Amino acid sequence: MFQSLRLPLALGLTLALAACATGTSNTLGSLPDSRNTDLDRTLAAADKKKGADAISLYLAAADLAWQQGDSFKARSLIESLDLEQGSPAQVIFANTLSAELALERKQPEMALQLMQAPAFERLAELPVKQQIRSQQAKARALEATGQLLPAVRERIFTAGLLEGATATNNLESIWSLVSRLQTPLETHHDENELRGWLALAAIVRSSGSLPDKQQKLRDWITTNSEHPAARQLPAELNTLLTLQPKPLQRVALLLPSNDRNQKVVNALRNGFLARYYQAREAGHDVPELVFYDSSQVDSLGELYQHLQQQHVDLLIGPWEKTLVRQLAAQSALPVPTLALNYADSSNSLTQGLYQFGLSAEDEARAAANRAWSDGMRNAMILVPAGDWGRRVQTAFSEQWQQLGGEIKESLYLGQPVELAQQLASALRLRDSEARSKKLANTLDTRVHSQPARRRDVDFVFLAAPSQQARQVRPTLIFQYAGDLPVYATSAINPGNQDAGLLHDLDGISFTEIPWLLDDQDPLKQQVIKHWPDAAGLMGRFYAMGADAYQLAVQLQLLQAVPNTSTDGLTGRMQLDPQNRVKRGTGWAQYNNGQLELLP
Repeated sequence: MFQSLRLPLALGLTLALAACATGTSNTLGSLPDSRNTDLDRTLAAADKKKGADAISLYLAAADLAWQQGDSFKARSLIESLDLEQGSPAQVIFANTLSAELALERKQPEMALQLMQAPAFERLAELPVKQQIRSQQAKARALEATGQLLPAVRERIFTAGLLEGATATNNLESIWSLVSRLQTPLETHHDENELRGWLALAAIVRSSGSLPDKQQKLRDWITTNSEHPAARQLPAELNTLLTLQPKPLQRVALLLPSNDRNQKVVNALRNGFLARYYQAREAGHDVPELVFYDSSQVDSLGELYQHLQQQHVDLLIGPWEKTLVRQLAAQSALPVPTLALNYADSSNSLTQGLYQFGLSAEDEARAAANRAWSDGMRNAMILVPAGDWGRRVQTAFSEQWQQLGGEIKESLYLGQPVELAQQLASALRLRDSEARSKKLANTLDTRVHSQPARRRDVDFVFLAAPSQQARQVRPTLIFQYAGDLPVYATSAINPGNQDAGLLHDLDGISFTEIPWLLDDQDPLKQQVIKHWPDAAGLMGRFYAMGADAYQLAVQLQLLQAVPNTSTDGLTGRMQLDPQNRVKRGTGWAQYNNGQLELLP
């Protein structure tokens, strides 16, 4: 952040007003006159001037072109100037405008680089309007590069300069950023305001019911009455506070008793009950539970008629994908339903149907976000052939391209021998070998060279079962591409195995649910005591069952406030526009065969 904004607000305003009154100091120079509204006249006037006067007029013209929507002309005008001859004020103005243009082109790294110019050390000497413009451009660039916490800090420092609608928009932006931060986070001793924001986010994402959260929010406002969010609640928090709770009186659980994956079904049920009894023991109001066997259901229509007669407020289940497809084909359901699987289509919306599962597509999108925030821009995709691989590939590709990234190569993984050939071709090692051979023939001498991979690929996205994934890293190393970072889904994680078998996964960053990354969670420890298999990969389904109960008591809030999320044992959960639960997960990697958490 710009250190200048650490000045007390009164002093910053005094400096700004003094600058306005005196035209700024001689060494600082003056900003372009923004009162001009005729682009052609401004350009004509600039053509008649020289030196600093000409630069100011051309910058005013560039800014006017930008405001009128002609970004190409604005960029051309700035690039035509020799800003080494410009004053610090002109450099700040030009670089801020250039940063805004770079953000429009989805080049946030360039925007940040532009705003590192030494001239910005004098930003606080300029009028408040320019300070705000520069700081907000930097905040947007930080957000666009995935640096959410620095973006929050920039907006908090800028807040004291704002008023009216601009101040409100900044407040809403701070809350939006804070809502997306991963926790816990380290704060400085003087960051009381930031800690207040983080406490608010923790209240909203907690596992409690809507009434619990409302009471905690009221308590926070009372305790933090001087905090900006206490004086003016962000819109989402105000909605949360004013919602009229609709408590669940009776909940039905619909799961099969005779399924080929009955162990998974049992884990879901036991995880659900574990969270239910934990809430009851903590003194929370819990609904009455009734149980139904989906293996015995002949007609979903008749089931829903029965649920209505029994005054069931929410149905949790079914788990079978065939039944979820039938529900998704309806226009509306008579009883709100949280299905424990996803229908094939993600575009349709059935009123009253919510869908929740351990979606690999969510993990693919998370991998795209992680790679982008790490500065990656050009991807190679490796997935297995088949429907699962295609769905994961599509989810990653759509998210990656939406962020602004490029996909340089996409492969369906073959067997080990075929994989080596695939990667050699994709990495263009044969081209490198051919160039070396051609050079040797031209020089008529032996050329000592090592094949080199293509350099327009920044990283590999990998989605594959563990046994297949273990072939990828050694093959990349063999193909002179061991320096390529690899981001993967949790499918590569084999769970508790001999460390000697895991070395081939070393260094691969992969998504994983909190349940498998946090051994200190009280509910997890309690569940493992009763069901030891929950300590391994089967724990994913115990965690999903526990989160199904958490979602049940929070569906009203998650739907009423679309951007609200809740932290569960399968990740951070929120509803998308089609009422499908999307999850954000943690990150880990193996190092010498040992699982390590990543920040």
